[in-house]
Amino acid sequence: MSAKWEKKGTNDGILTFEISEEKVNEGLKVAFNRVKKNLSVPGFRKGKVPRQIFNKMYGEETLYEDALNAVLPAAYEAAVAEAAIDPVSQPKIDVSSMEKGQPWVITAEVVVKPEVKLGEYKNLKVAKQDREVTDSDVEENLKQKQTAQAELVVKEDEPAAEGDTVVIDFEGFKDGVAFEGGKAENHSLELGSNSFIPGFEDQLIGKKAGEDVEVKVTFPEDYQAEDLAGQEAVFNVKVHEVKAKELPELDDEFAKDVDDEVETLDELKEKIKQELIEQKETAAKNAIEELAIEQAVNNAEIVELPHEMVHNEVHRAMDEFLGNMQRQGISPDMYYQLTNTTEADLHKQFEGEAETRTKTNLVIEEIVKAEEFDVSDEDIQKEIADLAAQYGMEEDAVRRALSNDMLIHDIKMKRAVDLITSTAIEED
Repeated sequence: MSAKWEKKGTNDGILTFEISEEKVNEGLKVAFNRVKKNLSVPGFRKGKVPRQIFNKMYGEETLYEDALNAVLPAAYEAAVAEAAIDPVSQPKIDVSSMEKGQPWVITAEVVVKPEVKLGEYKNLKVAKQDREVTDSDVEENLKQKQTAQAELVVKEDEPAAEGDTVVIDFEGFKDGVAFEGGKAENHSLELGSNSFIPGFEDQLIGKKAGEDVEVKVTFPEDYQAEDLAGQEAVFNVKVHEVKAKELPELDDEFAKDVDDEVETLDELKEKIKQELIEQKETAAKNAIEELAIEQAVNNAEIVELPHEMVHNEVHRAMDEFLGNMQRQGISPDMYYQLTNTTEADLHKQFEGEAETRTKTNLVIEEIVKAEEFDVSDEDIQKEIADLAAQYGMEEDAVRRALSNDMLIHDIKMKRAVDLITSTAIEED
């Protein structure tokens, strides 16, 4: 194989390579075997015409396109390896020469990964992270648990207050005409939850069970129903019930109800404190990682980022997002309908972070090269076990899904991130 790489721009160039006569003949054989299956020639059974007869009747050149398609992928891959380049998108292929009895000469317009010049990525200074857990933090968490255990008790002949739940019937009108989706019966609404149109809940505060209320609102300008966006409307509301939250006593019985691993309220508080400490430690580690990696990326130099790489990252993120939606039973079409958006809107949504993620991956990959991490068989097996546990899969299934090269790449990328993070220095 003879391959030549000629750089044209910052991140693109022309790759010229040959497909040997031996490989060409292999491709012609594959192409002929595909064609002859459906070929009917007088004097021969279907699919049994000899190659020489075919060449004489139709010309060997008629097989060239299929032959090229058969051998080109492997030939291009070998040329890329020989030229030591790293393409980031599909090449634009052109045939320079396809002479009989000669190697075929192919050119490919290729976009490659940009050059990355690393700056400092170790011992980076980052803001000191707060890990302190106070008594008020514990009390706030305990209050949340108490609120979650609250019961709703009907208020007899008492006005609704913020935080109360009202059971209502309502119907909405615009210009005196009822509009679609604006009607419900026996709907439970927590006042102050801001789950309705701004201003709706406020007008129910102070009302009692049995009252009829005329609620006047203005729909937000960005309301998803375009015919209602920015429009004034009136809701006829009937209040059936007003319910208040009744909080349980904070005692040992409450503690046991909330967590069957504790016996007393003090034990629950101590457990909450330890959980909050772990949460803050994790949050601090994540923040340090994010700050340090951001610095490492900013310290590096990338002259020009190929738009093809950013485009690929946008679509990778979109595919991941829509895949998660489908696992929840929401198809892409359903998602676009529910959110009143389009594929173009989703594409634009992911464009903002795609460039940053692309730069980050390039810098981390360059750190991997600089550090020359070693990966053992034991490291690979541990990665397989970790992935299997993370995704609830059998280890054999993970092994079948991921090649050694993919596993080694991921391990090295994680080590580079760990290196950046573990050497970062926190400062006030």
